[in-house]
Amino acid sequence: MAFLTFKNVQITGISACVPRNIEKNSELTSLIPPEDIDKTINNIGIKEKRVADDSTCASDLCFSAASQLLGDMKIDKNSIDVLIFMSQAPDFYVPATAPILQNRLGLPNSTACFDMNLGCSGYLYGLSLSFSLAMHENIKRVLFLDGETFTKVVSKKDRVNAPLYGDAGTATLIEKSHSADSYFSLFTDGSGKDALFIKAGGARYPSSESTLEETLREDGNIRSDHQLFMDGIDVFNFTIRVVPKNILEILEYSKQILEDVDYVIFHQANKFMTDFFAKKLKIPAHKVPYCLDRFGNTSSASIPLTIVSELREKIEGKTTVILSGFGAGLSWGSALLNIGGCHISKLLEY
Repeated sequence: MAFLTFKNVQITGISACVPRNIEKNSELTSLIPPEDIDKTINNIGIKEKRVADDSTCASDLCFSAASQLLGDMKIDKNSIDVLIFMSQAPDFYVPATAPILQNRLGLPNSTACFDMNLGCSGYLYGLSLSFSLAMHENIKRVLFLDGETFTKVVSKKDRVNAPLYGDAGTATLIEKSHSADSYFSLFTDGSGKDALFIKAGGARYPSSESTLEETLREDGNIRSDHQLFMDGIDVFNFTIRVVPKNILEILEYSKQILEDVDYVIFHQANKFMTDFFAKKLKIPAHKVPYCLDRFGNTSSASIPLTIVSELREKIEGKTTVILSGFGAGLSWGSALLNIGGCHISKLLEY
């Protein structure tokens, strides 16, 4: 089990950016029978999503979020020692996107830059690595950018996935501090890789005419091998098996109790699922913020997006939060940390 403790380092700033374009699930009547629209929206908890246009990449949304954050906090760009870009939607196959963002942001050549590729657990994994690097005596600040444009890899003819996914980019600044200790747990079960899957486009299944063709699949949905498949039952069973247990594990590891936690911020998958977690763990509703009704499932960007959109006016003094991410891989993780004193920029539209 990967349980980690970090000392004298914390999140000092968070920002988020979403596309201006809004798509409402109530308008999906060509995909979902009109009599089932309201039921679908109530079950998943998503009324609308933000959708990037064809020319906008995840890196563009992250660039805007990072520019805003560095400007709002008056951060000297020369003090950024590491830049991490977390996404499953990089600009190119080669080169990595992080060096491109380093150049666009005007960060010094001394900045170490690299990409990470993980799904909905990615914010926890990337944040844990950022904390680890920030503890190093020669590193002052780590800029962690997390963004996704999943609407580009979801078939608009897929009644399972089309109502779910939205796009967003975020920026998180991590640096040394005298904050309370932070605790992380990270887990993986690669045997479940087929539950959330894009088959084609990588080295294992290269692109071809046949992989690009949208066809009717066994589950009754239309998609190509370059578009996301999700086995909803498998994913739901996976999450109810591991997520509540993982919350209890991070509490036990940190020697804290749920009553002392101010907010539990779940990856914004769907409301039926996360409501189930909250009910099982007996977490009061006011401690579980949601933003998926307006932004949909934004994959790994959903946790920082929730903090920006829902908690910007509520963070005062010491604020203890549990972060919980889970998804493709299969992988999952949680963190218990203090975000008191963290600067949260106003939500930006691109």
